[in-house]
Amino acid sequence: MAITASLVKELRERTGSGMMECKKALVETNGDIDAAIENMRKSGQAKAAKKAGRTAADGIIVIQMTEDCKKGVMVEVNCETDFVAKDENFTSFADAVAQRALNSDVDSVDDLLNAPLHDGEETTVNTAREALIAKIGENMNVRRFERFESANGKLASYSHGARIGVVVDVEGGDDELARDVAMHVAASNPTCVSEEQVPADMLDKEREIFRVQALESGKPENIVDKIVDGRVRKYLSEITLLGQAFVKDPDVTVQKLLSSAGAKVNSFKRFEVGEGIEKKQENFADEVMAQVRGD
Repeated sequence: MAITASLVKELRERTGSGMMECKKALVETNGDIDAAIENMRKSGQAKAAKKAGRTAADGIIVIQMTEDCKKGVMVEVNCETDFVAKDENFTSFADAVAQRALNSDVDSVDDLLNAPLHDGEETTVNTAREALIAKIGENMNVRRFERFESANGKLASYSHGARIGVVVDVEGGDDELARDVAMHVAASNPTCVSEEQVPADMLDKEREIFRVQALESGKPENIVDKIVDGRVRKYLSEITLLGQAFVKDPDVTVQKLLSSAGAKVNSFKRFEVGEGIEKKQENFADEVMAQVRGD
């Protein structure tokens, strides 16, 4: 039987295992997905498969860089609860995943899951993940990662606890300035660096909303364009890094802060734990019963 991509995808969704491990299991069972799941459970992946459907919306953001701050990586590793997010076993695993992402050329989560967790070892990231699920008892996922490389500047980072992580690529200025900019991004969450980077469709949508609001408020049509232009300028100052008021000195924009130091920001990236994940709200009594049953 042909092992199709859709079959591999289904097995991944049902077990939480890596793509290559799923494909291997399906090959061994000639495409019998139930038999593949059974074999994966027998080989020690039972608890991981059992818990794969549970929402893992907590976790940590890990940032690691080379000594010269020219290369770096930021990784989000998820678990189910804040308690486990602080567990030393979990944080050590997340650190090792980030180190592997930094020191390899993998370009997808699937590739990262199938890479060895440590140099010279056969244990993959995904195998280690499944073993940790079995040990701790919560679902865990390597959700995403991003690799950074600065051509002309240097990378700087800021972490708010372990829940928000930021990496910025800055040219000029000193280390303190670069860290301050990263901290600002963590606090203010800009959409992009400058006005030129704001997507045209996003700006058109906001402009239309402002126009409708102005007309519905009874403003004369001959001044609506000026009103809309003013609101667009304010909107751009709120969503762009350069236009925002600096968090440590609101009287100064980030643009002025950088200009005074002869510096510029080439790019930035901000991760926040669980953003975009819909977290299931469970009844406490049901949760206790689930634990009693060993679910």
